[in-house]
Amino acid sequence: MKIALVGFGDVGQAFATELLKWNHVSVAAFDTQFLGKGGWLWDHACAMGVQAVDCPSMSACGADVVISAVTADECEEAAMAAADCIMAGQYFFDLNSASPKTKQRAASHIECAGGLYVEGAIMAPVAERGLHVPILSGGAHAMVLATRLNPLGMSITPFSADIGRVSAAALCRNLLVEGLEALLDDCLAIARHAGVEKAVYQSLAEDFPSIDWAGLVHAMRPDSTENHPATTAEMLEAADMMDEFGYDGRLERALAFHKKCGTGGNIAQ
Repeated sequence: MKIALVGFGDVGQAFATELLKWNHVSVAAFDTQFLGKGGWLWDHACAMGVQAVDCPSMSACGADVVISAVTADECEEAAMAAADCIMAGQYFFDLNSASPKTKQRAASHIECAGGLYVEGAIMAPVAERGLHVPILSGGAHAMVLATRLNPLGMSITPFSADIGRVSAAALCRNLLVEGLEALLDDCLAIARHAGVEKAVYQSLAEDFPSIDWAGLVHAMRPDSTENHPATTAEMLEAADMMDEFGYDGRLERALAFHKKCGTGGNIAQ
């Protein structure tokens, strides 16, 4: 089996590491950083045993499954690029955290070209579980693709025949996680600044005794001071989803701004 990865970031690298342990599996990958056939990411891919290529069509050539794992704002663009080279009967597994309508447009590009589009939604941190991370899948071909990839170590659960539902599930989950992280981040910064951190934790512990608030802050805070373009794009997609469903997406856009600033509770400065 040949797997083609469009996007060789954290997800692509984690998946490739596990997939290449199978003797009957080969992995090709394209990433925008591969343009020019050089650089540290290109060298890293080649060292892993991945066939690195500098155009999407070369990675997809002869592949049984094309897995798209780019940033949310590149979801539809990646599908359009793949549609130019995808062959009839080829699977396109779209794992990007984009809004339901974005996923539906992506599916249209692939299906008009004769490909088999399957929507995917990663439902836990890839860094902790790698290839085994739980994934919900959607679309008419979701069940068949799961039977092909799960024996390789993937954990795909077909969820809906309708494109967009699993993306909504992932965005809602991630919205809660990112929102909680942002609130904890700002709360901790202000509580420390005011010298009331201990009192805040004690009060929260009385109202929510099952939650270790100090531990939760520690677990969610490590990367909060860094700029995360991927998460920023995902929160903007969450805002688009809110708009699509007739809700107000201003909170989600504020979270995107919080992630873009990457200032860890000091945005006002």
